[in-house]
Amino acid sequence: MADPKGFLRYDRAEPPKRPRHDRVRDWREVYADVEPEERDDAVRTQAARCMDCGVPFCHSGTAGCPLGNLIPEWNDLVRRGDWERAAERLHATNNFPEFTGKLCPAPCESACVLAISPSSGGAVSIKRVEETIADHAWESGYAPPQQAAVATGRTVAVVGSGPAGLAAAQQLTRAGHDVTVFERDDRLGGLLRYGIPEFKMEKRVLDRRLGQLRREGTSFVTGCEVGVDVTVEELRERFDAVVLAVGALRGRDDSGTPGRDLDGVHLAMEHLVPANRSCEGDGPPEVDAHGKHVVVIGGGDTGADCYGTATRQGALSVTQLDRYPQPPERRDDERSPWPTWPYVLRTYPAHEEAGQRRFAVAVRRFVGDDEGHVREIELHPVEVRRDPETGRREVAATGEETERIPADLVLLAIGFEGVEPMPLLDGLGITLSGRGTVSCGQDWQTQAPGVFVCGDAHRGASLVVWAIAEGRSVARAVDEHLMGTSDLPAPVHPTALPLAAV
Repeated sequence: MADPKGFLRYDRAEPPKRPRHDRVRDWREVYADVEPEERDDAVRTQAARCMDCGVPFCHSGTAGCPLGNLIPEWNDLVRRGDWERAAERLHATNNFPEFTGKLCPAPCESACVLAISPSSGGAVSIKRVEETIADHAWESGYAPPQQAAVATGRTVAVVGSGPAGLAAAQQLTRAGHDVTVFERDDRLGGLLRYGIPEFKMEKRVLDRRLGQLRREGTSFVTGCEVGVDVTVEELRERFDAVVLAVGALRGRDDSGTPGRDLDGVHLAMEHLVPANRSCEGDGPPEVDAHGKHVVVIGGGDTGADCYGTATRQGALSVTQLDRYPQPPERRDDERSPWPTWPYVLRTYPAHEEAGQRRFAVAVRRFVGDDEGHVREIELHPVEVRRDPETGRREVAATGEETERIPADLVLLAIGFEGVEPMPLLDGLGITLSGRGTVSCGQDWQTQAPGVFVCGDAHRGASLVVWAIAEGRSVARAVDEHLMGTSDLPAPVHPTALPLAAV
């Protein structure tokens, strides 16, 4: 059993980071390399803080981990130094724990019983334990390829190679189906490849897992837009089922603000994708922050990614703007009671490196020079209100004062509006929902028979852990559709939502 007094004996400790002045000069991950023995001792201590609660909210599908990760089990195995069994239990529910260990914001930690009160010392360092188990699995050979014992003779096309598509493909390949993943980009991985900066997850981590999928029998086709390079008719003829995992990459714009058409004002992905391509060796990025005053509009994960990328490219200054007021340092139990996802100030490693964040401000207009290039931003103080009649949020000025700040490069990181228009959806006769996503029934099947959907294309832009959970669940639905029954797990339902205070 777990150590019931572990959280009293040990404090929560975060993994050590590399010095700031070192990490901003390269694209390596921000966390420091630690000798394996020292790393293991530290992580075993962190795992010992887990109490193996009678009701473990950490792996609840709505309050904590949608994958249903068996967190108390592998925490105790790590505490006892049984890394092999810990790796087995971790992989039983999660195809890619190294992805979630690096990229997931950890709703499991917010739902940890030790997160109820600051006096407990804080939640168990679940992400840190998870990532270390995954590292052990690769170092010690605990993550071998798993070939199917029997081939079913059924064929499945997965369109999109992000985390949802890869999870679905791996599950279906292991079930014995002949799976082909189509990716329109020149390299595999979707946003894992071209959206996530190298300093958050080095791409060798992705390539290592892709190698495992290939050895298991999954086939990949890159540089292929399904619906164009492969017609819908060819797709239907070649495959018994199709999984759409095409993401939700239609970026939200700010076209109503004067000056939006100036040169130097870009959507976030117009900055992040070329930067990642440059790290892959494709040459200098088209949108480069070097020697520029950079303003990032939007306070979320994507904004932080742009922030850290601009710093590493050599920006003169970086300023991140958020229209909302600065969140509190600690959970407000009235606004976001445990175990819901808390409304708190989230400081990413990129924010520790340079620049500044400003809250409760919005752009009145972009100001350009005579050549039509943005040079300044005019700001004014605002508050976000909820219309009592419609319930919609609206941004209202709180004063007449304005100020200007320098801006040679402006990056709009204000979210995504759903699935991009594509010939594939038109050819399949699929129309998008009012949210810009692809709807499905209880069996994950779209309005096109034999065509299923998962990940951001279904849910809208969300967390990597939800993408993997939906990929695993849609694999179960496809397997059942093809074979009449299935033993594959389905951690989430198509209508599942995170627990939230209303």
